[in-house]
Amino acid sequence: MLTAVTPRPRSAPLALLVESVTVAGRRLRRLRRAPGRLIGIVMNPLISMIVLGFLFQGSLSFSGRGSYQEYIFAGVAAQVGLAGIGPTAVAVAADLRGGLVDRFRSMPISRPAVLLGHTLGDLVVGLIGLAVVTAVGLAFGWRPHHGPLALLAGLALLTAFMYAMLWVGLMLGMFSRNMETINVVAGLVTVLLTFLSNAFQSVDRLPGWLRPVAEGNPVSAVVTALRRLWGNPDAAGSAGTPALTLTIAASLGAVFLLTVLLSLRRYRSAVS
Repeated sequence: MLTAVTPRPRSAPLALLVESVTVAGRRLRRLRRAPGRLIGIVMNPLISMIVLGFLFQGSLSFSGRGSYQEYIFAGVAAQVGLAGIGPTAVAVAADLRGGLVDRFRSMPISRPAVLLGHTLGDLVVGLIGLAVVTAVGLAFGWRPHHGPLALLAGLALLTAFMYAMLWVGLMLGMFSRNMETINVVAGLVTVLLTFLSNAFQSVDRLPGWLRPVAEGNPVSAVVTALRRLWGNPDAAGSAGTPALTLTIAASLGAVFLLTVLLSLRRYRSAVS
């Protein structure tokens, strides 16, 4: 006689992982129908690489030696992470306005899985965009000079930075469902964090009152670390490696924890 076998329940962490991957897959399937999100993430860094690296390089400078095209590549790569803020915010706000939260409320799915799935799906899109920008950078003369391990370490740092910025976008979409407001705020954040840093010009070439802002910008720390890992030109007078590592860890950790906690709290209030 056959007896029914009751499926063993999945552990909570495994269930969260499966549900998050499912939501991420839904997000990626939408990319096939509307690839404009990927194009938007890639275009700004590519335009910066071409316009600043070739057309306007004579008007920008850095206090170091080497190729200006190699100098700005780390800043261009960081732009890929910043470019994901707006699309993530818009997608989350659209899902909230479109009733997706109401559908998830009736399903046996954990609440963090929805947010994790969004960020994991957008992380994959961002990594694809980073691969495209890296290929174009290689074609335009950028080279990593410290070997494959240093190259992978830099890409891992970029991935962590990109993921932290995706949570910034998710939080923005959770707190502001107005698309016009999201586009304006996301654009301002991207532009200010990029140009008030050492991404395209040495901090010591900025006006004196702007230097403390640029030096405290976490983008400056990430860009400096990438240049050192890849052996690209670096501005003189930058912070030492231990202090730089501590700055990056503290900055990204604080941004990640704050945005995760605020986003989860907002999401719980939205589905309750």
